[in-house]
Amino acid sequence: MTMETVYRRATRTDASDLHDIRRRSILELAPPTMPVAEAQAWAVQLTRAGMEQKLRELEVWVAELDGIVAGWGAIRGDWLEGLYADPEFAGRGVGAGLLEMFERLMCERGIRAVRAEASSNAMAFYLRRGYRANGPQSPNGAWPIAKQLL
Repeated sequence: MTMETVYRRATRTDASDLHDIRRRSILELAPPTMPVAEAQAWAVQLTRAGMEQKLRELEVWVAELDGIVAGWGAIRGDWLEGLYADPEFAGRGVGAGLLEMFERLMCERGIRAVRAEASSNAMAFYLRRGYRANGPQSPNGAWPIAKQLL
């Protein structure tokens, strides 16, 4: 039985769920490609107020599987500002589906290339989907990446 995925714009009422998904995604999915201490240091900086700010400033979308928020992502112009899957749904196409949706939206808007910063743990995910590193790793551990859109 396959679950139907619904993509929708996030609302302010999603803030708590999205904050929780991001925090758990970092803590549970980032290791082993990122030291546990590094993942914990990243996660501890996250706040619900920060998530509410993202909802105000970015175009945030959620992926729902049978009515359950399974992941979310955010864009601003040609930038992918974040992409997270609930660890419960990891490896089930939630992140890939959101990424495809964002790329399609950007294409429809005339954007020719997606830019982002990937954490070490997400780098392989993006490379498998046609992204390429386009600069050295930043001091905060992020890799600048980009993908040309057709």
